[in-house]
Amino acid sequence: MNKNNLPIYFSIAIVLGILIGVFFAGNSNDMLSFSKSQSKELKIKKLINFIEQDYVDKIDTDSLLDDAITTILGDLDPHSVYIPKEELQEVTENMQGNFVGIGVQFRMIKDSITVVQTIKGGPSIKAGIKAGDRILIANNDTLYGKRLRSNNIPQYLKGKPDTKVKLQIYRKSNNSLFNVDVTRGNVNIKSVDLAYMMNDSIGYIKLDRFARNTYKEFKPALNTLIKKGMKSLVLDLRGNGGGYIDIANRIIDEFLEDNKLMVFTKNNKEQIEEFFATEIGSFEKGGLYVLIDENSASASEIVAGALQDNDKGTIIGRRSFGKGLVQIEMDLGDGSAVRLTTARYYTPTGRSIQKPYTNGEKTSYYKDYQKRIISGELLTKDSIKVVDSLQYKTPKGKIVYGGGGIIPDVFVAIDTASYMSNFYFNSINNFAFDYVDNNRKKLSKWTVDSFIADFDKDETVFYNYLTSIENSKNPLLKDLKNLKITYKDGTAFNSNSNITNGSLDLKKQESLKKYLKAAIANTLFGDIGFYKIIHQDDKMLQKVLELESKKE
Repeated sequence: MNKNNLPIYFSIAIVLGILIGVFFAGNSNDMLSFSKSQSKELKIKKLINFIEQDYVDKIDTDSLLDDAITTILGDLDPHSVYIPKEELQEVTENMQGNFVGIGVQFRMIKDSITVVQTIKGGPSIKAGIKAGDRILIANNDTLYGKRLRSNNIPQYLKGKPDTKVKLQIYRKSNNSLFNVDVTRGNVNIKSVDLAYMMNDSIGYIKLDRFARNTYKEFKPALNTLIKKGMKSLVLDLRGNGGGYIDIANRIIDEFLEDNKLMVFTKNNKEQIEEFFATEIGSFEKGGLYVLIDENSASASEIVAGALQDNDKGTIIGRRSFGKGLVQIEMDLGDGSAVRLTTARYYTPTGRSIQKPYTNGEKTSYYKDYQKRIISGELLTKDSIKVVDSLQYKTPKGKIVYGGGGIIPDVFVAIDTASYMSNFYFNSINNFAFDYVDNNRKKLSKWTVDSFIADFDKDETVFYNYLTSIENSKNPLLKDLKNLKITYKDGTAFNSNSNITNGSLDLKKQESLKKYLKAAIANTLFGDIGFYKIIHQDDKMLQKVLELESKKE
């Protein structure tokens, strides 16, 4: 923006700030207040009209208003945000847990939209589309050879319910080209990533978010595990950034007895709203372990805090993110919206979940992860700073702390070897997809369990991955490219072979091999294949098994 426009910019910002404040104050029936609100809105309209008609330069007033609103909210807390109309649909879909489209997961392979997986129950499965298919044309729009960005592709595939999109498909597996009509419909965005029995008595459920449809997925999964003989449940909330408080409360209610306080909120007028458990819970007597990490936030922390403060189950992991602010979303009338913080969350003992922040300073707030690395908090529980004045007691006398986030009952350090393989994330995923895409017929014989037990025992696929990056220019892969490999029987890579002049140790090799196998399983079988492999040496799950063994 031209510097000469700054006075106008800030004038609009100030006036909009007044308007938004009046708008969100919202509940008064006072006619004088309403009159003032109308007066301020009229001023903004006059100002915008004046700029459009008489300002010396051409100004995009829509952009000016967007920038002004962003600046206003930027001076508030870190979670009060403006959502432009271009982004609102995607945000809403993620919160609602569904969208209208054809139901495929895709990625750009070279110059083509390639189906990685079809979504269960979605329109594409019904139309006969398969993983590996290339979508070349949608209606009259050619999609290949254009180097489209991934975020631009949904506009060709999404649409209104029951509308048709005519696709031209290339199927690599049989070298065929064909057309198919797909009727768009509601496609579920999965909240329950995985639900299975770890052994005869321990069940496992991983929740990705607390969207509008999450409880509808969670409840059947819980009931299924109970029918299979589950005595203890592992509820995995790692990386879960939150969502709706009422959905979080419905899940908490499955574990707490009637009338137990789950969470309460307090607004700027000191008004308190409390939420209590009901009698509907179906797993109130069962054992419970909740897994959290530094990326578990908001509704995840409400769940962990409610259970911890009611002495229900064991919280395992690392201190959670620390988001305890309540937002409401308000439509601004042009397809955009604002989320404004209106209250704070508190756990049943009275702890604030929210970590400290300074209004208008969002950069340092979101760099908290780096601070935790430097302080050593991710490696040792003793490095977690607590404030004695924010000490609370649960009904059974357990000491818990406020001041930001949920501190687990049992600490598990970050797995540095596992996180190392994130450096190779793209190269591994690209190789995994290409490997599956080129070997679909051969791989079709595998089941999830047989794949986990027997795939790539001679490590030929892993060696092929190493070979595939030999000429890579990515500096993050230099330790792999320098790796010297001794063959066993002259045919396969041997993880126990002598390594010279290489910087990649055996522990990191094992982590890479595991992630490569998991990435291939993910392409073949979806989340269940991926997580069952990753879980084999998951430190938090190992801690669960250790704690369970002590009960016996």
